[in-house]
Amino acid sequence: MKMTTTSQQALATAPKFQALVQEAFDAVSESFEQFCLMAGIESLSQLMNEDVDALAGQRYEHCPDKPGYRWGHTKAQAGFHGGKVDVDRPRVRNKATGKEMALPSWEEISAGGFLDQWAMNLMVMNVATRKFRRAVRLPEAGVPAGAGSGLSKSAVSRRFKALTQARFDDWMGSDLSELDLVAIQIDGLHLDDRLLMIGAVGIEVSGQKHPLGVIEGATENTATVQALLDNLIERGLDPEGCCLFIVDGAKALSKAIRRTFGADIPIQRCQIHKARNITDRLDPKHHASVRRALKQAWELDDADKAERLMRNLARRFELEAPDVSRSILEGLDEILTVVRLGLPPELRRSLASTNIIESMNSVIRQVCRNVKRWRDAKMALRWTAAGMFEAKKGFRRIKAYKQLPILKQALIDHRQKAQLDQIKDAA
Repeated sequence: MKMTTTSQQALATAPKFQALVQEAFDAVSESFEQFCLMAGIESLSQLMNEDVDALAGQRYEHCPDKPGYRWGHTKAQAGFHGGKVDVDRPRVRNKATGKEMALPSWEEISAGGFLDQWAMNLMVMNVATRKFRRAVRLPEAGVPAGAGSGLSKSAVSRRFKALTQARFDDWMGSDLSELDLVAIQIDGLHLDDRLLMIGAVGIEVSGQKHPLGVIEGATENTATVQALLDNLIERGLDPEGCCLFIVDGAKALSKAIRRTFGADIPIQRCQIHKARNITDRLDPKHHASVRRALKQAWELDDADKAERLMRNLARRFELEAPDVSRSILEGLDEILTVVRLGLPPELRRSLASTNIIESMNSVIRQVCRNVKRWRDAKMALRWTAAGMFEAKKGFRRIKAYKQLPILKQALIDHRQKAQLDQIKDAA
C-alpha cells in the first residue's frame, strides 16, 4: 500500500502561506488599482537595483572594474494614471567624473509616461481641469493623489498647453508634397466676436481627408486667406497644380485662391449656403418651390440647361424681390463648377458643399465649449488645432471616393484647356 507523506516543515509553513495568499487576495479585492501600483513599484525597484548592481556591483562589494559607486537614494516621481506617484530611486555616481549616472530602467519609465496624453484626451472630451483628479483617481481606489501628484488644474493645464503647442508647431511645419490632393475645402470658424479661425481640409484621390492648416484673423479678408495659402505652398502644395477648391461663397476666399493658383482654377461655391441665403430672404410661401427649382438645376448633367433654369428662377423674382434675384445670379459660374467638370452625380453631391469642413468645425466647437475666455490668438490656435486632431480621428473616406480619379482627370483636362485658350488669345 502506497503512503502519502508530508514533511513537518511544509505543514508548519502552510498556514503562513495561506495567510499571505489571503492577505494578497484581500488587497486585490479592496483595490485592484492599488495592488497593480504596488506590484509595479516593486518590479521597478527590482529593475533599478539590477541596474545599480551592473554599474556599481553588489552592496558592500569592492568592484574596481565597475564604472560607478552607490550614492544612496532619492525621492522621485513616475507617471501613473494621469498623474505621478512617489518612487524611491537609487543613485549611482561615476568614479571618474563624480557625476550621477543614469539608470536605464528609470530613464525608460520616465520617458514612457502618458501624462500629456491623459491631459490631452480628457480635455478634448470636455473634462474640466478642476475635475481631472476625480476623472483619473477615484478616492475609494486607494491610489495616492496628494500634493505633487500632478493632478491639480494648473498642472493639467500646463501639460495640455505644452503638448498642444508642440503638436501644432509640428503640424504647421509638416510636409504636404506627398499628398495627392484633388480637392481642398476652406472655411472660417468664429470663436468669439474678435477671433476667427480659417482652416483648410484636403481630400486625396484615395478619398482620405486631411486637416491641412489653420490661421487666425479678424475677418475672412483676402490677406488672412492669402496667409493660409502661402503656408500651404511653403509646406509643399504645388501652386502650379490643379485642385478643386470648395468655399462657402465669401468673395475674399475666391479672390485669394485665384490670385495664388491662377484665374482658371476651378472653384465650387457651397450649394447649401447658396440655397440658405436665397430662401432666408424670401417669403416662406416660396421656400418649397425655390428649393425644388434649385435642386432640379443642380442635378442636371448639362451645365447650360442648369444655368438657364437658375436664370429663369431669378427672373421670377425680379419685381417681387429684386435683391434675391441678383443673389441667385451672383456667382453663377462657381455654383455649377462640379457640373461643368462633368463629374458623376454621386461625386457632385459630395463636393458641391462644404459639409466636410463644417463637420470638422462642429467637433472644434464641441472641444472648445468649456473655454470661457480666449486670452490671445495663440491660445485659440492651439485649441482649434486640438479640435481638428480630434475630428481627424473620425474622418472616413467620402462616399463616392471610387469616382475621385474621374475628378483628377477632369482637373487635368480643365488645366490643359485653359492653357490652350491662353495660347490662342496670345496669338
